[in-house]
Amino acid sequence: MPTSTVFVAGSRQISRLPAEVRARLDTMIEKGLHILVGDANGADKAVQRYFADKAYPHVLVHCMKDHCRNNLGNWPTRQVVAPRGAKGFDYYSLKDHAMAEAAEYGLMLWDGKSKGTINNVLNLSRGNKLVVVYVASTKTFQTVRSSEDFKDLLTKGDPSSVGKLVHELHLDHLQPRAAAG
Repeated sequence: MPTSTVFVAGSRQISRLPAEVRARLDTMIEKGLHILVGDANGADKAVQRYFADKAYPHVLVHCMKDHCRNNLGNWPTRQVVAPRGAKGFDYYSLKDHAMAEAAEYGLMLWDGKSKGTINNVLNLSRGNKLVVVYVASTKTFQTVRSSEDFKDLLTKGDPSSVGKLVHELHLDHLQPRAAAG
């Protein structure tokens, strides 16, 4: 039976994994799923630490070019090469896009502000891949399967941060409407 691949990532501001997230990661271990994770500090590093502490072998770390910032389990790596001149968000989002393409599912940990995490949710859902998002502010999971689910997710974020990231990612058509009061 083929084993599924899950892209696990999240906000750089999330450096500790809540019990609810650890339980989801334990389920992935029990099922022998293949994990794709990045090399950033924050959620990526926390997820790496968890899998390393469990000595879980089925992890592939995605890094940019010749440098992995974090690979706590000494797992195999996939080096993603950026076009000349790419920097900042455009540079690092290339490896995230590669993971979204390679994965069948996603588990994202969102602080309600992170543009990169929302971009990952968008890339996965555009590929018709199920994405489960842990929303740190509410300590709940939300499944994103449709544009309506995505809009609903955005309502759970910090309003000013969401407004900014929606504009920067050219998602103005998905801007959640403020509740009538």
